[in-house]
Amino acid sequence: MIVSAVIHFQLAPGFQQAYPGGIGGGNLFRIQAVIAVLASLYVLTRGDRAAYAVAAAVALSALAAVVLYRYVQVPTIGPIPSMYEPIWYAKKAFTAVAEATAGILAITGYALLHRPRHNT
Repeated sequence: MIVSAVIHFQLAPGFQQAYPGGIGGGNLFRIQAVIAVLASLYVLTRGDRAAYAVAAAVALSALAAVVLYRYVQVPTIGPIPSMYEPIWYAKKAFTAVAEATAGILAITGYALLHRPRHNT
């Protein structure tokens, strides 16, 4: 998720002009990046099932957003801008792969911690 956060921070200034009267695309990118960093720190400091669940939710929701806005022209909703961008480019694709990987790893971590322990 740190990879996704770094790329979102890098891309944020270029997206701020999307609906500058509302939240702005750049601010949404910054918010997502901060949440990804916090979820990563939660996993690193706690490493429990709740931390992995939060990490999975953050990573997979970010992946869903990038895929949604790639293929669907979602209109502006209140202060949230339309972020439709019908192309794939290197940083966007890399972020999507990183988010999918983080989601899978978080689900795996959750599942491994969820297993019942056998006393022998």
